[in-house]
Amino acid sequence: MTGYGKGTVNGDDFSVSVDLKTVNNRFLDIHLRVGTELSALEPIIKRRISSRLSRGRVDVAVSLEKSAQVSYEINRPLIAGYVNALKQMQQDFDIGGEIDINVLARIPGALQPARNGIDERVVAGVEQAVDLALDELEKMRLQEGEALKRELSERVQKIEQLVPTIEASAAGLADAYRLRLQKRITELLNRGGQVVEVDPARLAQEVAYLADRSDVSEEMVRLRSHLAQFREAIESDGESGKMLDFLLQELNREANTTLSKSTDLTIKEAGLAIKAEVEKLREQVQNVE
Repeated sequence: MTGYGKGTVNGDDFSVSVDLKTVNNRFLDIHLRVGTELSALEPIIKRRISSRLSRGRVDVAVSLEKSAQVSYEINRPLIAGYVNALKQMQQDFDIGGEIDINVLARIPGALQPARNGIDERVVAGVEQAVDLALDELEKMRLQEGEALKRELSERVQKIEQLVPTIEASAAGLADAYRLRLQKRITELLNRGGQVVEVDPARLAQEVAYLADRSDVSEEMVRLRSHLAQFREAIESDGESGKMLDFLLQELNREANTTLSKSTDLTIKEAGLAIKAEVEKLREQVQNVE
């Protein structure tokens, strides 16, 4: 589910700001953007987020500002390797000149904030800022969730209204098959001008066979059951996104089976309408945890 949250914590000599943005995703996918100074806190931040969110892509930006003077450490192995490479280049290609300290200072990672600058107060501030951002995010997602719940319920209701239509049309299929088959047989037998009586028992047997092949009563029972479970899932307080995904697969399966079994126009139109609603539900369910 999409959402945004921001949390800020101010200490005596520092300020921490956390921005959270979430978009739809089937699984939880956390992307962190923190400075080098806070890189050691990445596992802590991820654990705190995963304890409260279960689905969605989460983009997290954490910034730390210090009011006190910041001390830096020299990345000696990095600079030494760079200097040695330059000296080797001078020897190999007979190039003169001196190494410029300004060039060395601009090497990414050559100067890093001192690691001792992150103390327990800063760690606690980052954790608190993450929690505040999550609180704001969940408020926004709760409001969106109520609107989403209403839409899901309305689409489920549309499918529920189509089930009786299919059942009513399916109930009259046997008589329709009997009349159609009897008419067709009569037309074929009367082509020579001779009237031939059709064996009622044989006709009933064929009609029963066709009616059995096109019987969708089991599909409708399962469809009603899946719809009831779907309603229970969207009313529950726990995580239901994966359950809803599964139920939509089953609803789509029953609709496909119904379409393959019947040649009745009314049933086919209702089956296609169910599939259309299922696809719309599938798009929205991606927002549900």
